[in-house]
Amino acid sequence: MTVVLATVCKDGVVLGSDSQITDKGRGMTYPAEKLHPLGKDAAWGGSGARSVLTDVARCFTENSAAILESLDIGRALQAQVLPILRHHYETFIPDVPGEEGGGTPSAYVMAAGWRDGEPWIIEITPSGMIGHYADIGFHAIGSGAPMAQQAGALLSHFHLTERSTRFGCAAVLRVLQALDLTSASVGKPFSLCRIDADGAHHLSDKEIEEVNTLVRKWEKAEQKVIGDVFD
Repeated sequence: MTVVLATVCKDGVVLGSDSQITDKGRGMTYPAEKLHPLGKDAAWGGSGARSVLTDVARCFTENSAAILESLDIGRALQAQVLPILRHHYETFIPDVPGEEGGGTPSAYVMAAGWRDGEPWIIEITPSGMIGHYADIGFHAIGSGAPMAQQAGALLSHFHLTERSTRFGCAAVLRVLQALDLTSASVGKPFSLCRIDADGAHHLSDKEIEEVNTLVRKWEKAEQKVIGDVFD
């Protein structure tokens, strides 16, 4: 299972992902990074066929400046991803003897950034459609997306769009940890990326552990409040 999610904060955007890849055709799982830079001012993640996402990564690395400087970032992303999808769809052999259930070449791509004081979160679906989610404030892709959306809804009363990316990192990590508890196919280590007016910053393992310390303090504070109110 894959999950890549993004949330809007008052001063930026936070992205998070797990690192577990499931290869259905071979019946195995392995860790891999799912959050990637998109130039210095944005980031992206993907779910689905690794062959497609590998080509997308190469394409985004070569064309990040043109994408981010475009007046319509959604169309610019679509223009890069569509030829890759078409190529893999055209060369895909669906019926291979002994390889039933080996997967398809479909993939979802989600990118996010902060430009001119405004957030953007854009998804390109396997059919090439463009989805804009900055106005909604939260979005997730991958087979773990439905559970991530539910977890995000359960945190909606914290009004993430009115809080800093520091809090946003803690909220995203908390969602990922909740998915780790409820799904065997969502796995650590987790990745976090904070994007604001200064650009995109991919948190180190040490920084993620510092965020985790804040999450633990948050949970303890909740327990204390519950005790004060209901005991």
